[in-house]
Amino acid sequence: MVFTRLRGLCPGLAFTGCRKGEAGQITWRDVDLDAGEIVVRGDPETATKNWTVRRVPLIPDARALFERVRSDRPGESLDKKVFRVSECQKALDRACKKIGADRITHHDLRHLFATRCIESSVDIPTVSRWLGHKDGGALAMKTYGHLRREHSIAQAQKVSFAPVDAKQADVIPFPVMA
Repeated sequence: MVFTRLRGLCPGLAFTGCRKGEAGQITWRDVDLDAGEIVVRGDPETATKNWTVRRVPLIPDARALFERVRSDRPGESLDKKVFRVSECQKALDRACKKIGADRITHHDLRHLFATRCIESSVDIPTVSRWLGHKDGGALAMKTYGHLRREHSIAQAQKVSFAPVDAKQADVIPFPVMA
């Protein structure tokens, strides 16, 4: 993926699912590589969109990103912000134009995160919590339930009616109706 070479806000948004304003407020104190999570607090005055602090586990790409950035700035204070820029829209616009793709916004990277999580078999209520939704996953299902065609086709290949070789003890008996 193109983001693997980058060390800034664009991959940070894609790999954490944070909103732009939330990601812009992440400090090194919020990144806990030992626990494998980040604390998302949002703006010091306005907090997150729904006014709650949440913990988001680091997917492997996010962990690698934070480790690379930290290795570039090892002695930096824990109060310093991880991402030194607060927007990357111009870079996204240039990249999309260069490859002839439709425009991608900061928020599209949040959608990318959610879609990739769901396509990787993370359940929707969990993704919803990671994103900070308070509706138990209803919005996530509506917004991200459109999975890519390629994913849908790949998932269909997992369905089989072939006999399964199972031990008798693992078989749940089907009740016989009288």
